[in-house]
Amino acid sequence: MQEPFDITIGNTIYSVFPEEDNIYTIFKEGVEYLKIQKDDEHWLKLDPQTELPRFEADEEVNQIGLQINQLNIE
Repeated sequence: MQEPFDITIGNTIYSVFPEEDNIYTIFKEGVEYLKIQKDDEHWLKLDPQTELPRFEADEEVNQIGLQINQLNIE
């Protein structure tokens, strides 16, 4: 499993904790914020109660996912 890492988008610092099956727990400024999952080419926000993917557009989730992709490529 991959080690946790930080990313910065604008002035906001996110801590990313990789889990299994392309799922990531995201902390925003030290507080657990959301879980996201990579689904082929898209990033999906997981419902906080059921942890099922929510198929709605979310620009913040996309930005976080793009940063994760860049770090995983390097």
